[in-house]
Amino acid sequence: MTDTPDVPRQPLVAPLGAVGQRRLAQSFRLWDLVPLSVSSVGPMFSVAATGGVMAAQAGWWTLPAIAILAVPFVISSFVFRLLNRHFPHAGASYHWSARVIGRGVSRYQAWILILAYFFSIPPIAIPAGSYTLALIAPGYQAPPVVQMGVTLFWIGFAAVPLLLGGRPTARITQAFFVVEMASLAGFGIFGALSWHRLSVPIHFGAPPIGGILIVAVVAATILDGWEIDSYAAEESQRPRNDPGIGGIVGAFGALIFYAVLYPLMLGETPLRLLANSTDPLAIWSHRLVPGAPWIMLIPILLSTAGGLWLTSFILTRALYAMGRERLIPSSFAKLNGHDVPHVAIGSVLGLAAVVVALQLFVSSLSSFFTLVLSAAGFFLLAEFFLDSVTAVVFLTVGHKLLPDVRLQPHGHRLLLVGSLFSSVIMGALLVLFFVYGPKAIGGGVDETFAALLGLGLAFVWWTKRRRLAPVAFAGNDIAVGKP
Repeated sequence: MTDTPDVPRQPLVAPLGAVGQRRLAQSFRLWDLVPLSVSSVGPMFSVAATGGVMAAQAGWWTLPAIAILAVPFVISSFVFRLLNRHFPHAGASYHWSARVIGRGVSRYQAWILILAYFFSIPPIAIPAGSYTLALIAPGYQAPPVVQMGVTLFWIGFAAVPLLLGGRPTARITQAFFVVEMASLAGFGIFGALSWHRLSVPIHFGAPPIGGILIVAVVAATILDGWEIDSYAAEESQRPRNDPGIGGIVGAFGALIFYAVLYPLMLGETPLRLLANSTDPLAIWSHRLVPGAPWIMLIPILLSTAGGLWLTSFILTRALYAMGRERLIPSSFAKLNGHDVPHVAIGSVLGLAAVVVALQLFVSSLSSFFTLVLSAAGFFLLAEFFLDSVTAVVFLTVGHKLLPDVRLQPHGHRLLLVGSLFSSVIMGALLVLFFVYGPKAIGGGVDETFAALLGLGLAFVWWTKRRRLAPVAFAGNDIAVGKP
């Protein structure tokens, strides 16, 4: 079977009807996309899930470690906005690289994208079950079967809004968003007022270089999520105008949340209590309001649940786009009566449930899956690194590769500098992770990650044998045949 040539000049555009596919319903307005982007960051869950590891690895140096990665991630939000204006598409990242660089790079980026977001789902689903048990049965040592049952409840719950369509997903997310934002504001204010009675000595000490680098990579899991509106571009009522704006708001919002929450938590809780804690926010909240763990557990649980279906949303839209172009089996592009990719949704959540079950029930595989699933930060960072490289190519030679795209070189000069900076920082962190990762995470991490990266080459070979059906989104305000 032949394949589409890997020539960037080749237009990757065809009417959707040419491959016999209905399109996603265009239901999102800007005020839908902004809460999706902010909630997908999941600030409460992110701090709860990673704060203990960060405190153990870097202590107070957690703050500059997050800052190291925050700058390129904020720059990336403007890069996503630029690329969305030119190429709105449910596949977002992997489609942009196909348009700008070529099919070969795009295939590999599709593999990285799948790993990045799938590896993010089980580490959200399992804590959702744990937080639920901690809320309804404090102190109960649940056996694996009970943990599995509660986790399956949340996986099933996540499937409901996703299968009902974009608008129900946005509405449920907005309700959870209001509670989380109110809680963040409340704890920020209460923590600031309590500083005088709870503050602990601030001691940075010698910088643990390896720990700082590990925290910087882990920070990718708490600084991402805002890009969801890029993957919702085809479901936006104004696909060239609105997607990307929510991402910028979400990226800055995440930075503000962490700039307030982390210093307060570290400054009011001894590091020995936070280090490697599975829920550092609960420890901090117990110091703020002793004897009332539910005050923190409820917003954390809502943040976790929202992150579960919003992370799944990103991956299922990407798989839908890949199925539509026959990069993967075309069944992933099938839509149900609510115009959502039900096969992709069922496959992602079903496979996530299998991984969760293996973690909980097969002790010999538990440590392996813990290692693999900790890779989410690494592959998310790799995904954003490739996006930055795409932006550099687009802003330097885009007018040659895509003659029908009009750039404003002077207006984009600052963004080009930012993209180059992001590419260097993220690329350096990825390389250094192989040096310091084994010391912080454990033996075998380098070999595991190298094997997963190597499997990407097999994915490229497999997909190269498939006859593709190139498709670009043909929204109401985007003429078919135009990028």
